[in-house]
Amino acid sequence: MEAPLALGLSVSAWPLLQQLQQAGQADRVGLTPLAAAALQTTPSDLLVAPAAEFLSDQWRRGEPTIVIGAMGAVTRLIAPLLSGKQNDPAVVVMDAHGQNIVPLIGGHAAGAEQLAHALAAALGGQVVLTGDAASQERLALDAFGEAWGWVRGGTPKAWHDLMLSQASGPNLKVVQQTGTDLWRSSTAGQHFGVTADSEHGIALAIGPRSDGAPCRWHPATLWIGIGCERLSSLALIQRAVDRSLQSAGLAKEAVAGISSIEAKGDEPALLEFCEHQNWPLRLFGAAALADVAVPTPSEVVKAEMGTASVAEASALLASGDGAQLLQSKRIFHAEGGEQGAVTVAIAEAAHPLAASKGELHLVGSGPGSLQLLTADARTALSRSVLWVGYGLYLDLLEPLRRCDQVRLDGQLTRERDRCWQALDLARQGARVALISSGDSGIYGMAGLALELWMDLPETERPRFQVHPGLSALQLAAARAGAPLMHDFCTISLSDRLTPWQVIERRIEAAASGDFVVAIYNPRSRDRNWQLTRAQEILLCARPETTPVVMARQLGRSDEHVSLHSLGNLRPEDVDMLTVLVIGNSSSRVQDGRMVTPRGYPGATLN
Repeated sequence: MEAPLALGLSVSAWPLLQQLQQAGQADRVGLTPLAAAALQTTPSDLLVAPAAEFLSDQWRRGEPTIVIGAMGAVTRLIAPLLSGKQNDPAVVVMDAHGQNIVPLIGGHAAGAEQLAHALAAALGGQVVLTGDAASQERLALDAFGEAWGWVRGGTPKAWHDLMLSQASGPNLKVVQQTGTDLWRSSTAGQHFGVTADSEHGIALAIGPRSDGAPCRWHPATLWIGIGCERLSSLALIQRAVDRSLQSAGLAKEAVAGISSIEAKGDEPALLEFCEHQNWPLRLFGAAALADVAVPTPSEVVKAEMGTASVAEASALLASGDGAQLLQSKRIFHAEGGEQGAVTVAIAEAAHPLAASKGELHLVGSGPGSLQLLTADARTALSRSVLWVGYGLYLDLLEPLRRCDQVRLDGQLTRERDRCWQALDLARQGARVALISSGDSGIYGMAGLALELWMDLPETERPRFQVHPGLSALQLAAARAGAPLMHDFCTISLSDRLTPWQVIERRIEAAASGDFVVAIYNPRSRDRNWQLTRAQEILLCARPETTPVVMARQLGRSDEHVSLHSLGNLRPEDVDMLTVLVIGNSSSRVQDGRMVTPRGYPGATLN
């Protein structure tokens, strides 16, 4: 959802309006004329107009609005604008402190509940929900698929009837033919009879078909292969695609993209068609297409293009392993004012591709305590329907997980697998949080995930964003005093991915450069000698009295922080849950606190 307009009904809303705009929670902020007149100065980007005018304009745009003010006043203002739950935009109302946040209109279809959760995560407030699905912890069937990258199909009346049936209590029957079924492992997703085959009484279908159930969610699994004569018209391509989908009983909402031969990469109407539909175009060489077995090859096409099939072969290639041809080629000739000829075939992929809808959020969960989780990370977790991470880290975040959100636990040493799993689900259209402890960009998952993301074609890259967290280094320093007030560096002693010779050179450089040194991964059962060697190297350049912070299980119930000296540090007391901060030549301990002065002896602060 795009950042909404935030509107204040009184001058008391102004501080919160500024906060929302600075945090990117609102792209525009406005006040009523009376409220704006109470400001000492009026910012140039502040919108000033009557509240009714703001809301009427938002209704015309179909865009969401955050209103800071009284619920009754907002209700009276929007009453003349209401037309129906399928058409009304999202309106979220909250108090001037951001403590109580109410999705007033458009809770499901327009995304007001999701917006309210994001605001609550960012502001530390609470969402006030009174809807039946929320109060009973049931999956909102008319909205949940959006977070997985699916597109909704069916009439407003059908969805209204479905939600009434859901509220009446009995389990509904759902048929799912495509798309991930991970939604079923959420607490709210476990109360449905799910089948892979259509049968009588199906209330909701998840798949590519446009029939079979009155309400449908469509994962993007269909690839439409197109071959065409040079300079075929746009109208003809549009008609050919629409007719092919209709005759096969397939939904346009389930289309992942268009495929063709490389020779058609400069076909004007084909490029315009893809751009208009916002569908990616995959192109293949003639040799690759010629290797694909198809039901209706053509010698005429082979003589001209170097392959016996363009439409069928490209649809199957674009769909990847496990592809199934649902519609063999159909040829459409020009009619009326059209020009050229177009061939269309449709294949189904085993997995969806909706990268433009997907999001991969790299979340740093901090050292462990929820109190130390940043607002930015909370907002990302709230937005993501799927949390991927090492089980211990997910356990620490579990109190924040809603009933519609899914967690995927991974093994500690399988970082690449976790990264690819999260990235692949985001490519399919899901909003995914990939979670590291501390800061995701400091010995976390951000770098590996970004490398994998950069390896993808641009059209297959989901939105990628890193959300910083509080590093163990920072918390260890805060608990001990102020040991990082001068230049410092961090060094990991794990040689699982870095040769020990490289690590040793870095320790030597840090020692000779008189850096404060934070040591991560200092010692484990299988790596029990590296810390002793690092201690020896540092002692060659620093006195034995150099202070050392030993911080274990930071941010958790059994946290323990103690001060030592470099000479009496006992490596056997250190494990993988410990972070060490080793001072420089000017660091000292006084009254139980460690401090590193901002300058060396004799320096003065100007």
